Amino acid sequence: MQLDLDFGSIKNVGTVPVDSIVKERKEHGDYESFTDFCERIADEAVNKKCIESLIKAGAFDEFKQTRSTLLASFEGIIDTIQSGKKKGFQGQVTMFDLGSKEEQENLDEMKYKFEEHEELPDRELLALEKEMLGIYISGHPLEKLRTQIEKQTNINTIELRQLVEQMSTTNTGGGLEGELTPVNIKYHDGQNVKYAGIINSVKKKYTKNNKIMAFVSIEDLYGTAEVIVFENAYIKAGKSLIEGNIVIVDGRLSIREDEDATIIANDIKDLKEQKQRILTLDITNSTEEEKDKLRGAIRYFNGDKNNINVQVKIEDTLKPSGQIYLTDEILKIFEDILGKEKVKLESK
Repeated sequence: MQLDLDFGSIKNVGTVPVDSIVKERKEHGDYESFTDFCERIADEAVNKKCIESLIKAGAFDEFKQTRSTLLASFEGIIDTIQSGKKKGFQGQVTMFDLGSKEEQENLDEMKYKFEEHEELPDRELLALEKEMLGIYISGHPLEKLRTQIEKQTNINTIELRQLVEQMSTTNTGGGLEGELTPVNIKYHDGQNVKYAGIINSVKKKYTKNNKIMAFVSIEDLYGTAEVIVFENAYIKAGKSLIEGNIVIVDGRLSIREDEDATIIANDIKDLKEQKQRILTLDITNSTEEEKDKLRGAIRYFNGDKNNINVQVKIEDTLKPSGQIYLTDEILKIFEDILGKEKVKLESK
């Protein structure tokens, strides 16, 4: 059981259950399995809601069952223990008490029914961690989208914080009068920006004119920014304005003294994961002349727009070979060099 988690910070887990769990572990040793945990705290102040929260937070991840399996099974296991069936099982399996850990795990499966499920997608696991702990423990849902986000946006929360800090320094006389830094050269009030992240909260309200608007908290890889959404943008955004949704915001900067920089949204859309395109060039049995032409083509078509990853295949070995700018015409050049059957463009 993962004891590096701060149990007290987990939603629905109070100090009394934590004290019971820690006391039992200190007195009788580490918990060997999920069912071992449930058996040993069955008479303590640890209820089903508490155990569900521990599962969601990843407290039992070192055991062999997936979180989805435990979430589907824990109530039945606890009911079995609390109904007194546990005592009957103990009498039947005393001969195994001195068995190995693996034998004990097999015994647990005999005693209790686990409803087996494949693990939840990474994004759902991370969402559970955020729900229970307020932070992500095992990763960040935007990490896999980092490159895509960097290409599609022009501002992040680090730069928004720098704007606020810079304004504070300027107003307190911390810099030369009229001095321009890289940040204030790049950004100004009313500038069009693109920002992407995961929605933490949506707070709706109505204006004096009875028009709907929302204050949306959106977290990127570096922190959280506030996005203000007025009626037109709110209506256009539709179902994109949902907590936990990953979105890209097209809007303008609002920079005011003594306030955090915010973004006024013009448009909010789902950020859809783009599949990576890879060009595979099979040079198995290619002549030196063909290889020379291929190297020249890769160098010539190297570019910073519409880049495609290139990999060279020799028998069963794949070797990354940089990126190129690719069009249908350029693809045909590679096919002419190697032969169409040795050139493969795919999305992953």
